[in-house]
Amino acid sequence: MNVGFITLGCKVNIYESNALKEELTNRGHIISENLENCDCYIINTCSVTNMADAKSRKMIRKCVKMNPNAIICAIGCYAQTNPEVKDIDGVDIILGNGNKSKLIDLIEETYKLPKKSKKIDIIDILEMNEYEKLSVTTYDHTRAFVKIEDGCENFCTYCIIPYARGPVRCKNADSVIDELRGITEKGYKEVVLAGIHTGRYNDNGLNLSGLIKRILKEVPLIKRLRLSSIEINEIDDEFIELMRNNEILANHLHLPLQSGSDLVLEKMERRYDVNYFVDKINKIRGARPDISITTDIIVGFPYETENEFMETYNLAKELRLSKIHVFPYSMRHGTKAASFPQVNDTVKKNRATRLIELSKKLEEEYAKDFVGKELSMIIEQKVGNDMIGHTSNFLQVILPYDEELIKKEAKVLIKEVKKDKIYGEIIEIL
Repeated sequence: MNVGFITLGCKVNIYESNALKEELTNRGHIISENLENCDCYIINTCSVTNMADAKSRKMIRKCVKMNPNAIICAIGCYAQTNPEVKDIDGVDIILGNGNKSKLIDLIEETYKLPKKSKKIDIIDILEMNEYEKLSVTTYDHTRAFVKIEDGCENFCTYCIIPYARGPVRCKNADSVIDELRGITEKGYKEVVLAGIHTGRYNDNGLNLSGLIKRILKEVPLIKRLRLSSIEINEIDDEFIELMRNNEILANHLHLPLQSGSDLVLEKMERRYDVNYFVDKINKIRGARPDISITTDIIVGFPYETENEFMETYNLAKELRLSKIHVFPYSMRHGTKAASFPQVNDTVKKNRATRLIELSKKLEEEYAKDFVGKELSMIIEQKVGNDMIGHTSNFLQVILPYDEELIKKEAKVLIKEVKKDKIYGEIIEIL
């Protein structure tokens, strides 16, 4: 079969799609880069916002339209949380989360049938207590992802994800180590540890810091280890000491803030206040003074007045964040905040625009701090007539193209920041 993939949403979805692609290839199927006329389409959906829901529906219908005779598979978060997906004409297989490993058997079974029949397998995700075994050994780029955890139990009042992903489940530490060894032995230099709630990792008492210690000790070929995201209240002193003493840990953390107003944080049920967030950032910078700290912020959450928004705006500026991912609040039915008094969409859009502009300024200011400095960088790919890669602190640097240097690690001199682009010069191949 020729199989086409559309993957929406987070790094965990990307990881799971890659695992399915690898298994399909191992069984003799072909992963098609061209989505026209595939025998099967797999849409790995997202449901984090209303827009993500809409995009998931659009992609499902697009695949049905491209080839009505193909096997259409809707899997993932939108399939898990939206029963109406079964009413979309042309969908053959519907799987939520926690049972994606069944997909390929279902596809092959359906492909053999003279007439397709709809298969729906949506488990009660809130009752899920086992980690689903999926693994990946090959990636398209120099950066590989290893999923170590699934699920979230925070139940923030705005968020549908606990209902889409279920409770926290973690990959066995030995399996993580084995997967990392296999990846680094193939030459991948950077690995990202990914999860829905990565900071809650626990394997029989081994927490995230303990897992990282094992990785640093038992995976000697790893050059750089990055976290996809971690909550501020899950960074302990042990983790900060690991950052202080190990350059293999990337000089970048993504720490979701969501709001700089204590009132709004309380309504969100975020389990920390502004002072806690600021104090922890200061501790982190005590270990890594030039670290890149990026964040997520929701604007227009219920109860957010202009004063509360300005508290968030000013805090982001005060913290010298290097990038802000801005999300206008999206009401999700089934969450507590759906019953709260809602903020006008025009106000949300205005606040989002202002915060995005601030993010651009902060990003440029952070990058300019490194002009004239030398940083290590992994060269990833050709783009146009140049090549690009990322430094440990996640600066994307543009270099003159040299085919022999793709996938190499290099020391680069940051030469210039111009129109949102960072230009460098190779000093040494490492």
